[in-house]
Amino acid sequence: MSATAKGVSAAVLSNALFAVLFLYGGWMQPMGGTDIFAWRMVSMLLALCGLIGLTGGWRQVWNFLRTMRADGKLRMTVWLTTPILASQLWLFMWAPVNGEGLNVAMGYFLFPLAMMLAGRLWFGDRLNALQKAAVGLACLGVAAELWRTGAFSWATVWVFGTYPVYYLLRRKAGVPSLIGLLLDLAVIAPCMLVYLLTVSDSLTLLAAQPSLWWFVALLGLNSAVAMYLNLQANALLPVTLFGMLSYLEPVLLFAVSLLWLGEQPEAGALWSYGLIWAGLCVMLADGALKMRMKRSTR
Repeated sequence: MSATAKGVSAAVLSNALFAVLFLYGGWMQPMGGTDIFAWRMVSMLLALCGLIGLTGGWRQVWNFLRTMRADGKLRMTVWLTTPILASQLWLFMWAPVNGEGLNVAMGYFLFPLAMMLAGRLWFGDRLNALQKAAVGLACLGVAAELWRTGAFSWATVWVFGTYPVYYLLRRKAGVPSLIGLLLDLAVIAPCMLVYLLTVSDSLTLLAAQPSLWWFVALLGLNSAVAMYLNLQANALLPVTLFGMLSYLEPVLLFAVSLLWLGEQPEAGALWSYGLIWAGLCVMLADGALKMRMKRSTR
């Protein structure tokens, strides 16, 4: 199997595994979304440590920690952005069991467009005509929703409004994705463990339903494997192709919210959704044109 084929397979599987995480809220009932998030953080840290051990990545972790120790600006960037990731991971697990699955999915549809716009504003990245059209359509979609309802879902805004800050600051500081996630979890998981032991009643639920322990373990394994496969795909694929495949995740999240979680969008919101989806289609077209141009210049 070629590197491209391996990368595509890893990208598709990772996006599918991320979408499956939306279903744990139903599988782990009557546990609440915050409790599921807390168990995910603890089990994901354990699974990620095991995965790094199996792949021989601890040397890179120690090397990066030594670099952090000598670079105060790098330390500040890592620790100040950890709360953003914590809030995003909490929202991802809380939303499906509280009727916000579609709104979170819409946030992930807007996320790549927000990343592109933020890159233009922060790093001076130039946008071509198609990229400008994509951002314009997305902005029209947001404006249409604001005009229709006078507000935009806070869950949607939080996803596309804060995730770019996390990714762009980490990218500028040169923080490796997997190591950065490990450091984030090393901060978040102990806090969640304290919550589980002192505030939550989930231990009582687990004692009453021991089968839930399997879902706790699967939750961490699912999260760690999905992230690992995503990073492998990023390493194996051209940036354009990887970016195009990343749009599969919000599509799957939207489908899960509709088909399994029973959420339904308001009829008037379809205009807003349509404009945002049109923007994504323009981005996909831009990516396809770039790939074709690269092939023709070989």
